[in-house]
Amino acid sequence: MSEPAEILSLLQQNDPELVRRGAQMAGEEMTTAAIPYLVRHIASPNIGVQEAVDRALRKIGGPAVVHAVIPSLRSDNAPARNMAMDLLRVLGKNDLPALQELLRDEDPDVRIFAADILGSTGSALAVASLCHALLNDPEVNVRYQAAVSLGQLAFAESAPCLNSALDDEEWVQFSVIEALIKIKDASSIGAMVKALGKSSELVSSIMVDALGEMGNIKAVPQLIKGLDSAPTPLCNKIVRAVLNIMGERSLSLLGSKECRRLAGYLPSALEDDDPDIQDSAVRSFAALGVEGATTYILRHVDRLDPERDAERAAIASEALIKLGRNPELDAAVRNPNEHIATTALGVMLNVDEKAAISMMIETFPNRSRDMQRVMIMELAARAGREHQDFFLKLLENTEDGNLLRGVLYFLGKKGDPAVVLDKILPFLGHPYNDVKEAALEACIAMHTPEVEQVFHNLMQDADPVQRMIGAYGLGFFPIENSLGVLSAALDDPSPDVRKVAAEALGKNADAHPEYMELLENKLLDESRDVRLAVYDALGRCTDPRFYTYLIQGLNDPDPWVCVRCAECLGEKKVMQAIEPLVGMLADENTLIVVKAVSVLGSLGGETAFRALLPMLDHPDPDVRAAAEEAVNAIHKQAGEE
Repeated sequence: MSEPAEILSLLQQNDPELVRRGAQMAGEEMTTAAIPYLVRHIASPNIGVQEAVDRALRKIGGPAVVHAVIPSLRSDNAPARNMAMDLLRVLGKNDLPALQELLRDEDPDVRIFAADILGSTGSALAVASLCHALLNDPEVNVRYQAAVSLGQLAFAESAPCLNSALDDEEWVQFSVIEALIKIKDASSIGAMVKALGKSSELVSSIMVDALGEMGNIKAVPQLIKGLDSAPTPLCNKIVRAVLNIMGERSLSLLGSKECRRLAGYLPSALEDDDPDIQDSAVRSFAALGVEGATTYILRHVDRLDPERDAERAAIASEALIKLGRNPELDAAVRNPNEHIATTALGVMLNVDEKAAISMMIETFPNRSRDMQRVMIMELAARAGREHQDFFLKLLENTEDGNLLRGVLYFLGKKGDPAVVLDKILPFLGHPYNDVKEAALEACIAMHTPEVEQVFHNLMQDADPVQRMIGAYGLGFFPIENSLGVLSAALDDPSPDVRKVAAEALGKNADAHPEYMELLENKLLDESRDVRLAVYDALGRCTDPRFYTYLIQGLNDPDPWVCVRCAECLGEKKVMQAIEPLVGMLADENTLIVVKAVSVLGSLGGETAFRALLPMLDHPDPDVRAAAEEAVNAIHKQAGEE
C-alpha cells in the first residue's frame, strides 16, 4: 500500500513517467488528497499522463472530483476542456447542484457545456433546470443544447416545456422535435399539430415526419384535416405520416370522408421526389382501394428502373395484387408497353391464373422476342393440356431456341403422347444442343412404351450422337428390357456412346451386381470418360467385393480417375486403401498427392498418421496445408476415441 505523501510527491514531478505512475497509484488507492494534483495534469501534453489521470479521477469519483474538474471547462486548452467534459458526463451525477449552478454562468459556452453534461447524468432532477434554460436562456445555442439533453434524458416530465419551445427559433425547434420523438408523450401531439401552421415549411415537414414516427393515432384526424391548407410537399409527407401511424391494414378504418380526402392526395404523393413517400402512396392506394388505383400504380411502375428499383417494384406488385383483378389490370395485360404488361401479367398470375394464361396466349403473337421468352416459361409451367394446340402451332412456326425449349418442356410434361411424340422426335436432331436436350427430356418425361422403342431404334442409327441419345434415354426405362443393346453399346466405336451406356448400366449396378461384370472390361477402356463412368458406378456400389476395383483404379494413368477412386474409397472408409494411398504420396502430380493426403486424413489410423507427418514439410504449400488439416483430423479423432 502506497503512502499518500509518496503519491503526491510523484504527481509533483516533471518526469511524465513518474507523474503517470503517481496517477496510477492514486487511482488504485482512491487517494482523495491527490485530486487537485491530478486535475493540474488534465492539460498535460503527454498522452500517457492524460490517460492515467483520467482513469484515476474516474476511480476516485465523488463531489470532490466534480468540483475540482469544473474549472477546466473554462480552459483555453481544447483537449483539457474535452477531457473535463468527458469526466463530468460520467461523474456529474455525483453533484448535480454544482452543474445546475453553471446554467446561470455569465459565459454562454459554460452554460452550453453544463446543459450537455446534465443530459448525460440520467437523473430526473436535471429536468427542471434544463427546462428553465430551454425557455429562458438568451443564447440560442444554450436552448438548443438544453433540448438535446432533455431528449437524451427522455423523461415525460420534460414534455410540457419542450411543447412550449416549439415556438422558438428554427434551430431550437429541430432539437425540440428530436427530443419529443424520443419521449413520445401524448401531450406533444396537439402541440406539434398546432405549431404546424406557424412554422416554416422545413420545420413543418420535420414535424410531420416526427408525428408519423411517434405513431400516436391521435394525430391522424388533425393531419388529415391539415391537408387542405398545406402546400403540396407537406401534403405528401402527411400521406406518409398517416400510413406510418395507421398501418396498411387499419387505414380503411378511417371514416369514409377521411378516406376520400386522403385518397385525393395520393396521386400527388406518387409524383413526389422522395421514394419513401412514393412507396407510401402506393401502399395507401392498395389499402384504400380507390378507383383508378391500379392505373396510377402501373404508371408509377413504368417510371421505375427494373434493376435498380427491384424492391420498390415488388412493393407496387404487392399493392396491385391486393387490389385484385379489375378492368384496369385486364387492359394493362394487353398494353403495348411491355414494362407495364409484364408487371400486370405477374399480378394477374397471382390473382387469376386462368385468365392470365388465356391473355398470354391471346397476346403472344404481338409481343417482342424477349417478352415471348418470358411468357413461354410461364405458360409451359402453368398451362394445361387444353392449351396443347397453341404449343404445337408454335413448335411449327418458331425457330427461336428459347421458345422451342419451353414448348418441348410443356409437350413432354403435359402433352398427349399419342399426338405430340411424332412432333417432338425431329428435334432430337436439332442443330442446337440445348433444343436437342429439351426434346430428349420431353421424350423421357412421357415415359411410354412407344418412347422406349424410339430409344431402342436410335441405338441402330449411323449417327453416334443419335446412338448416344438412345443409350441415355434407355437408362430411364427398366434396364432388363434393353440389357442386350446396352451391353453391345459398351463396345461402340464412339467413346461417348460407350460412356453413356456405362452410366445407364451403372445406375442399376448396386441392385444388380451382375451388371458390374459387364462393366469390368471397361476399366481398361482407352477413354478416360468411359473409365470414370465405370468407377462412378463402382463408387455407388455397397458390395465390398467391388472395392478391389477402386483400389486398382488408384494406378490409372489419368490423374482424374485416380482422384475419383480415392474419393470413393475415402467416402466408403475402405481401410485396405491406406497402403496404396501412402504410395501415392510420392507421385509427381500435386493434384494426386493432395487428394491422397486428404483421404488418408479421413481414413485415419496410425499408418496414415506416420505417413502424413513428413508431408508437413513438403515444398508445395497446397500439400503442406492439406497435410496439416489431415494430421489435425487424425489427432482429433484419436483423442475422441
